[in-house]
Amino acid sequence: MKMESGLKHFSPQGMLINDDTKSTSPDRLNGTDIMYAFGATSSRARFGLAAFLGKAGVSRSDEQLAVQALARYAMEVAPKNVRKAAGGQFGNCMMLLAQFAFAEYSRSAASTATCLRCNGTGKTTVTQVTRKVSYPWGKAPYWASRSRAVHPSDWEQWTEVTEIVPAKCEACDGKGQLSARCRCGGKGEVLDRKATKEKGSPVFKVCERCSGNGFTVTPSTVAHKAILKFVPDLHVRTWTRNWKPFYEALVDVCNAGENNAAREFERVTR
Repeated sequence: MKMESGLKHFSPQGMLINDDTKSTSPDRLNGTDIMYAFGATSSRARFGLAAFLGKAGVSRSDEQLAVQALARYAMEVAPKNVRKAAGGQFGNCMMLLAQFAFAEYSRSAASTATCLRCNGTGKTTVTQVTRKVSYPWGKAPYWASRSRAVHPSDWEQWTEVTEIVPAKCEACDGKGQLSARCRCGGKGEVLDRKATKEKGSPVFKVCERCSGNGFTVTPSTVAHKAILKFVPDLHVRTWTRNWKPFYEALVDVCNAGENNAAREFERVTR
C-alpha cells in the first residue's frame, strides 16, 4: 500500500452505517492496521514520515519537527565556507535555510502565498495626475458660448493635481493570494500547436516554463535576501558558489527522507 493512500484515514469523507462490509478477506487492511503501519514507519523513518505528514498538511507538529531535524542536520554537515561566512549567526542561518528548504519541498501546484504587495487585501493605491479646469470668475462667462472671437484658453485655466486613488493590485489581480500553479494549469504539459497543425490531432508537449512539474519553482535569491538579514555582507557570488548548492542539498534530503518512509510503509503493509 502506498503512503499517499493512507492519508484518507486522517480525514474520512463518509461513514458506513450498516451491517454490510466491503470485503471479508482476512488480508484486507482496516483503520487499525493503517495506524499501526504509520507507527511502525515512524519508528524506522521518523524524519521522512514527519516531512511527508507536514507536507500533506496533516500535522503542524510534524512539520515543525521536520524543520527542526533538518536544521540540526544542516548544522552538522554545513561546509566550512558556509560556517565561516555565517559567523555568530550560524544557528539562525541554518534554521532559516531549513525553513526555506522545507517550503520548497512542500511546494505544489496547489500552493498559495499571501501577496506581499497588497498584504492579502487585493487592493493598493496608485498616484494619478489629473488636469482640472478653473475659471478666474468662478465659472465660465455668459458670452463664452455665444462669441466666436475668443477661445476657451482665454477664460479657462488648467492645473495638474496629483491624487492617490485606490486600485486593484496587479500582482495578484485583486485576489490577495499568489498561486504557484504554472500557466499549464498544474498539468505539466501544454498543447504543441505546430505538431497539432501538422498531425491534425491534439499533440501535447512538456511545459517549458515549469519543466513538467506543474508549478513554478521559488528562486534561490529569495532565500538569499532572507539570509542577508543575518549576514549583510553575503555577496551574491558567494551565495551562488557555496550556499546555493547546500540549500538545494537540503531539499534533496527531504525528498530522500520521504522516499525512505514510503518504502518502509509499503514494507509494513505488504
